Amino acid sequence: MFFSRKLNSETGQVEVWECDWSDPGTGMAKKEFIRKHCDEGQLEVVPEQYSAASAICWAPGRTIGNIAVNSEEVFGSFANKAGENAILPCHIVPCGKFRNGADRWYCKTHQIHWGVKADIAAVPQSGEVTCSNHLMAMSYVVDPLELDFNDFEEIGVWCSLPPAMASKPIEPRAPKIHVHKRFTGVGKKALDKDFDAIVCSYNQDLGLFASGEITQIQITPPAAFEFVKSIEEGRLMSCVTCKKCGYPHLDLGSFANTPHAKHFCGNCGNDSVWSDGKIVSTPLKPLHDQFNNSNNYVVPERDVNLANYAGLDFELWSSTPAVLWTADRPQEKGIHVHIYEGGRRVVDDTFGRVIHNGKELDRHELWQQMAKNTIY
Repeated sequence: MFFSRKLNSETGQVEVWECDWSDPGTGMAKKEFIRKHCDEGQLEVVPEQYSAASAICWAPGRTIGNIAVNSEEVFGSFANKAGENAILPCHIVPCGKFRNGADRWYCKTHQIHWGVKADIAAVPQSGEVTCSNHLMAMSYVVDPLELDFNDFEEIGVWCSLPPAMASKPIEPRAPKIHVHKRFTGVGKKALDKDFDAIVCSYNQDLGLFASGEITQIQITPPAAFEFVKSIEEGRLMSCVTCKKCGYPHLDLGSFANTPHAKHFCGNCGNDSVWSDGKIVSTPLKPLHDQFNNSNNYVVPERDVNLANYAGLDFELWSSTPAVLWTADRPQEKGIHVHIYEGGRRVVDDTFGRVIHNGKELDRHELWQQMAKNTIY
C-alpha cells in the first residue's frame, strides 16, 4: 500500500488515497485507488515506503526522480529488467505555496511543480493528479549493479563514450557506465564491462551528504557525462545541499553548462537552493574526491604509429577522467587505442603520443569529437 493524490472535481479539494498495484508481480501493473485516507494537509508525516526492487531511471539531458526511482509509487511499472520506454506514474508531494498563495505540489518522478490552473484543468476524469510530464518516456534499469568499496579491491568507473576516430563508420550512441574491478596486486581484471547505470554503496560515516536517508549513490549516463564534461571543460564543481530536505543537488543539461548560484532541488522541489558562489553541483563530486588519486594524472611514456598497423581496423578515444578511481596510483591521461586483427584486439592501451597519417593527434580535439558522437 502507498499514498497517491486525487482531485475531487466537486469540491476542488486534493485528497490523499490509499493505493496498490493490481498486478505488481508481472507486466505493467495498474495503480488502483483503494480508499480515501484524508484530505491534503491532514496526512501525518510518514517515511516513504520502498519496494524490494529498486530501479534507476533517467531521460535525455536529465536524471529523473533524484537519480533513483525506487518508491512504492513506481513499483510495478517496469515490464523488463531494462528499457528505454518506461512511462512512470507521477509521485506527487506537497511543496509549499505559489507566490499568489495557492497550494503547490511537486512531482518527484518527473521533477516539475503542479497546481496551476492549467494543471487542474488537465486532471483526467479519474481525478488522479498527474504532472504535465507524465507521458515522458524514460530509460531504466531494474536491480542495477551495486559496487561496494573494499580495501582489497581496485575500482575504476568511467563514462563510456563512442570513439572519436575509427577505421569504420562510427555510430553515435548514448553514454554508458564502464566499470573496472580488480583485486589489489592481481593484473587480470575481475570486471571490465559497460553498464546502463550502476549504484555505489554509501556509508554515512563518510559524511559526504547531509541526509541520513542516503544509503546509495546512483551513477547514471547523464550524470556521468556532465561530470566528465565539467572536468574536461574546466567548470567549477561542488555539491550543494537542499536546506529543506537535506538531499544533494544535481545539475544536468543546460544547468550544467554554466556555473550558477541558485539551484533547484530535484528531490523536494525547493527552488531556492543557494551555493557559495557559482558552481555546477553534482553528488558525484564528493564521491570522486574521497579517493586520494582521483585528481592525479600522468601522461604515459608510450607512443604508437598507426602506420605500423596498416590495413588493420582501429578505434581511438581521448582518455577521460574517472568518475571513481580507488587505485593507489595516478590515472593515465592520453589517447586510448584499440587495434584489431581478424576480429581479435591486438592493441588495447593508453598512449601519450599517437601518430595517424603522419600527424600527431591532439587529445582535446579527440575529446570534442567524442562529445559530438554522443547522443544526449
